[in-house]
Amino acid sequence: MLTLTENAANVIRNITGQQDMPAGTGLRIAATDEGALNLNLSPEPEEGDQVVDDSGVRLFLDSDAAVMLDDKALDAAVDADGSVQFALAEQSEESGEAQ
Repeated sequence: MLTLTENAANVIRNITGQQDMPAGTGLRIAATDEGALNLNLSPEPEEGDQVVDDSGVRLFLDSDAAVMLDDKALDAAVDADGSVQFALAEQSEESGEAQ
């Protein structure tokens, strides 16, 4: 199952916790036909989504994304301009954290 680094959890928590976001909003990750991933904020999961609750953060994974990300860890960073960059890493076998 997809895990989050502490950085990713903090970034997503900050985004979804903004005043104009409904309670329960999460980051939805969906696979495209080309094998890429789309990330969007969603007030709730869509039918068939896998819901990941990790460190107070909700992720909604469509079925294809859930398979693609099963052994991955999501990381995030914010640059000097305030832009968020997400990255995927392999999970370590022992802790489930990013390597």
